[in-house]
Amino acid sequence: MALVIFDLDGTLIETADEIALAVNRTLADFKARPASDADVRRWIGHGTGWLMKQAWADSVGDPEQTDWQGVMDRFIGHYFDTAGTQSSLYPRVRETLQALGEKGVHRAICTNKESRFTERVVAAHGLEKLIDLVISGDTLPTKKPHPGGIQHCMTHFGESRGSTLFVGDSEIDVQTARAAEVRVWAVPYGYNHGRPIAMAEPDRIVDDIGPVVGFFTGL
Repeated sequence: MALVIFDLDGTLIETADEIALAVNRTLADFKARPASDADVRRWIGHGTGWLMKQAWADSVGDPEQTDWQGVMDRFIGHYFDTAGTQSSLYPRVRETLQALGEKGVHRAICTNKESRFTERVVAAHGLEKLIDLVISGDTLPTKKPHPGGIQHCMTHFGESRGSTLFVGDSEIDVQTARAAEVRVWAVPYGYNHGRPIAMAEPDRIVDDIGPVVGFFTGL
């Protein structure tokens, strides 16, 4: 057996548009200037709370100088409405996940997105039966770039570092994999804070996740 762990946003699913919609609906509630799509893409990766703080700081000012819980309550409501409604799978995702399952490879997701949103996005695209374990940003006491999510997946499936591959789209994903001492591949189309993923020095950059199936040949 073997294990592949995927990041979610920017790796398996294009989610920026629906996240930006929730962010801007929240800002509009407070009559604040909207965030650009490009900025939202740069802010994705650390979880929705961090992202919303970047948007608020850019549009309004210091988040600490406002009723932040009130802001987040609005955002949570808006994102719960938009999650899964304007996103799409990247090319070759569904068939690759199916092929991995047919080879007996364990398939997991490790994301910093909170579970209530992760579940809606995964369900909206029918991936529940193609993923064996989901670790969200609030599943464990830690989140990426802490290696705890990867380590939890390896323990859950009884896999070693040598039989595990992490696939992501950002320097956070590369840092997480390095901390867990597993190999890491990256796709170039995701949300890496506006920087080329090559700068993060993953073990390999692939145009889409299709080549992942070949990684497990012979393991």
